[in-house]
Amino acid sequence: MSDFLLNVVGILLFFFLILLSIGLHEWGHFATAKRFGAKVTEFMIGFGPKVWARTRGETSYGLKAIPLGGYVRIVGMYPPAKEGAKPKAGRMAELVSDARRQSLAEVEPGDEDRVFYKLPVHQRIVVMLAGPFMNLILAVLLFGAMLMAIGLPQPTTSVASTLPCVPTASNPTGEVGSNDSCPGAASVASQAGIEPGDRIVSINGQPVAEWADLAPALDSAAGQANVVVEREGQTQAFAVNLATIDYPVFDESGEPTGATEERVFLGVRPQTEYQTLPASSVPGYMWEITTISVGALVTMPQRLWDLGGTLANNGDRSLESPVSVVGVSRLGGEIAASEVPANAKIGSFLGLAASLNLFLFLFNLLPVLPLDGGHVAAAIVEGIRKRIARIRGKPDPGPVDTARLLPLTYSVAVMLILVGGMVIWADIVKPITLGG
Repeated sequence: MSDFLLNVVGILLFFFLILLSIGLHEWGHFATAKRFGAKVTEFMIGFGPKVWARTRGETSYGLKAIPLGGYVRIVGMYPPAKEGAKPKAGRMAELVSDARRQSLAEVEPGDEDRVFYKLPVHQRIVVMLAGPFMNLILAVLLFGAMLMAIGLPQPTTSVASTLPCVPTASNPTGEVGSNDSCPGAASVASQAGIEPGDRIVSINGQPVAEWADLAPALDSAAGQANVVVEREGQTQAFAVNLATIDYPVFDESGEPTGATEERVFLGVRPQTEYQTLPASSVPGYMWEITTISVGALVTMPQRLWDLGGTLANNGDRSLESPVSVVGVSRLGGEIAASEVPANAKIGSFLGLAASLNLFLFLFNLLPVLPLDGGHVAAAIVEGIRKRIARIRGKPDPGPVDTARLLPLTYSVAVMLILVGGMVIWADIVKPITLGG
């Protein structure tokens, strides 16, 4: 299959995974709302014009033209205005009144007790959290499959390549200069004749069973040393002079920080092999990725600002900038078409889909309407108010009137649409690629 077809297949497959993630998210809301007796009239994946729909029972199921999300319509999301409340004037007040009327107009005779706002507080919290938790469950399953069935690439003692030059602050990659010579000294490995495919066996008699053994072996062998490798089934020894250098320090993304550290340097890069991990490794890995994802959420405003500047100034797009469903689908296509082993493709694909679902889980927990976390926050506030009133012997204050928050809700929704449009445009004109 050609690279082009593989790319298309990868894009379509990842797009299907995105639709599955959306569908499972909405199913979480749907199933719990139905379980608690609320009336659900629509279960839709996508927004905009309907592409396909079918009604079963009291619910219409369907697909819409813009697959950037989905929704479940639960009858009675907004409570009626309190008795005796004076109607307010103004466009915003009219907007709230219209939304309240439309919500109550959906309540048919016999459904008065099946509205969302009448559900107990804990049930409303469960309904709103069920969607994000479906994404969390999917993320756990995908990360688990990646770690236990495919594994993670681990460095081995086999040499993938040798660095021609000793890395310096001005030449952190250790590559030759424009005149095909090293700006500084040649690396020990290149001078000695160590070749790709060699497997490092020992240094000064100290065994090197895995890549992690190499650094301490080098440190203890500084100066004149004997490096033994296995080449085509035969051992071969190299007498070398291992010197301590000021090695450039790199950050988590592989970029030089400008700092250096003293270390004994040989000049080899390891081959990697995928090694499966036990189920016990999944929680720790999930926690690590969750920490990174939370950090991404915290820095999202700054990264969006930087992306806007990139588009305005036609600059280079940062690898840390946000991506949309268009961007991750393109990355899925690149993974499928990349020239790496099949297990590496599957592992990368699973990891990308899992990370997306984990991010959707965290993003939807933000306590802002119209996100699920906003409804959860409103329910929690209502529960606190009810408890305080009960302790003080006061009447039940009733449900939190989320309809009054509609101006803020619409403002957030418009902002999300604008931001989403900007990121989609960036993914089209300045896409992030696996090559950087």
